[in-house]
Amino acid sequence: MELALAPKHADLPLRELLHLMALSREGDRREGILLRQGKGWFQVSGMGHEAIAAIGYLLTPNDYLFPYYRDRALVLARGISNYDLALAYFAKRHSSSGGRQMPGHYSDRSRNIFSVATPTASQCLPAVGAAWGARMEGSDRVVVCTVGDAAIREGDFYEAITFAMQESLPVVFAIEDNRYGISTPTEKHFPYRLGALGERCLRRVDGRDPVAIHTSALEAIEKARAGAGPTVLWCDVDRLCSHTSSDDQRHYRTAEDLAADQCRDPIDLLSRRLIAEGVMTKEEWTAELADIARRVDADYRAAEEEEDPNPDESESSLFGPISTPTAPPISFDGPTTMVTAVNQTLLQALEKNERVVMFGEDIEDPKGGVFGLTKGLSNRFPNRVMNSPLAEATIVGTAVGLAATGWIPVFEIQFIDFIAPALNQLMNQVGSLRWRTCGTWSCPMVIIAPYGAYLPGGGIWHSDSNDGIWAHIHGLNISIPGSPEDAAGLLWSAIHGPDPTLYLLPKHIFRKRMPYPAKSPIVAPGAAVVRRAGADVTVVSWGNCLELADQAADRVDGEGISVEIIDMRTLSPCDYKTVAASLSKTGRLVVVHEDSRTTGFGQCIIAEMTSRPEWFNLLLSAPQLVARQNVPVPYNPILEYAVLPDLDDVLTAVRETME
Repeated sequence: MELALAPKHADLPLRELLHLMALSREGDRREGILLRQGKGWFQVSGMGHEAIAAIGYLLTPNDYLFPYYRDRALVLARGISNYDLALAYFAKRHSSSGGRQMPGHYSDRSRNIFSVATPTASQCLPAVGAAWGARMEGSDRVVVCTVGDAAIREGDFYEAITFAMQESLPVVFAIEDNRYGISTPTEKHFPYRLGALGERCLRRVDGRDPVAIHTSALEAIEKARAGAGPTVLWCDVDRLCSHTSSDDQRHYRTAEDLAADQCRDPIDLLSRRLIAEGVMTKEEWTAELADIARRVDADYRAAEEEEDPNPDESESSLFGPISTPTAPPISFDGPTTMVTAVNQTLLQALEKNERVVMFGEDIEDPKGGVFGLTKGLSNRFPNRVMNSPLAEATIVGTAVGLAATGWIPVFEIQFIDFIAPALNQLMNQVGSLRWRTCGTWSCPMVIIAPYGAYLPGGGIWHSDSNDGIWAHIHGLNISIPGSPEDAAGLLWSAIHGPDPTLYLLPKHIFRKRMPYPAKSPIVAPGAAVVRRAGADVTVVSWGNCLELADQAADRVDGEGISVEIIDMRTLSPCDYKTVAASLSKTGRLVVVHEDSRTTGFGQCIIAEMTSRPEWFNLLLSAPQLVARQNVPVPYNPILEYAVLPDLDDVLTAVRETME
């Protein structure tokens, strides 16, 4: 069906909507049959939630929908075809995810239907980010975000509704309350029943009645378009199915309870109403249901024969097309620091592209960030350099929605140690969005975070690095500059690149004055650099530990040992070839990093160098890893320096490779 323009006060086309609801129900029924026949692996049903589709008739083509996995009828109303859903059920190559997502995880970039992620409520903050972008650009675009009742106990929902209210954003949240979170009744868990979230923006709706939904949603959407802020629609619905095909609700719900739900079936209620009103006859409805069943059967038979995914393409679309990097348009008369280079690069990015926005804790002037990275920027760009609440998930989650809708968020986390509340967004939205949609959605963004130890008194939660964790988030670039020119170049490339970047600034050396070239170099992600040429031992490092590597190289030079130092600069993508090229000269490898030894990224480098025969054969001795002890960084400087790599550790490792 074609997407209709949003009506103002037009009547809801109930006859058309009933057909669509029945189409959704028959698709769910067909998938259940196919699953029992062994033709498929999983199903999540939207039975009982179909009347929510009435919201779809109120959206313009420019509006955005951030759905969840029971919204089959709603995405049909938005324009996705039943055949598309059949392709997704069979996880075919030409489905919306190329077979990478479970069925029920809808996505359609052409219809502004954001990709569903399984972790509940993880769509809420990106939805708010998209609404924020709409407000900043002055459009009348509205964002609708649907979510289940159990999911609104997730912190992301609370942060989303709070930020939407704070900024009066054009977003409508529709909570589809079927009273169950899998087998757990949500009666005593639901925040609005508890009075925990207040009722300022709340409107309760009979979610079984499409007219009631349409009326309430129309009011909420018009309010949002007028700039009057968000609305939460609390929609009472019934789950007329088990949670998924892996569940059987008869084990935890009584027969009487299930029968009562069936009596409130929204399709039965609407069809009886239209028959009673003379809009159609019972015979016509029976014939229409039979026709729908034939159509759905044909769609699924055709989809079953479609092409399966190609295993050789499993890594495609993890990252976007490689862009041509350019040099940052900054220069200095003499030595400078990474902090200054970052500040000037951000200034140029803001001046040259009005779609660049910054958001973070304390980044506005007069403070300009706790490390001064954004000093002077909010004075010059007051509407694009803004303080965030103390809420890391909000920082990263809104960046997803902004980036996915055409903005370039360059957001700051005050210390990388504090990013844990945002891991849900980093792992489940940021890293996988491009890959799980075969490149139709993406979120090019930069998260800046000061990083690392070697500053006495930081202690646990102000001194961590955790490279191994960040590198494990597939689809995320990891940049760690070691010099002012790399700080500028890597940041400039990240801002203009097609993918998300976690940009980590090593605190111990980022105020160290270092030479800056007369002309800013181009620094592309994924290219390591040889900081110091040598012939006997390759020392690989990055960030703060580059200083240790350089000190060790100076010390052993007097012993007749020539050290080559490689600065990785980016861990993802990782330039293993430069390491191997160095080993072809030296035959000896030492990796030095401040992350813990176990699962630190150095183990990845050593594994790559020893697992490929052509590289393993270059080695003349066992590779050595110098890393932090497997403990957090303690507060007392005596303890801090006891657990971190030091010069003696590096010297011992270098000498060990020479024996």
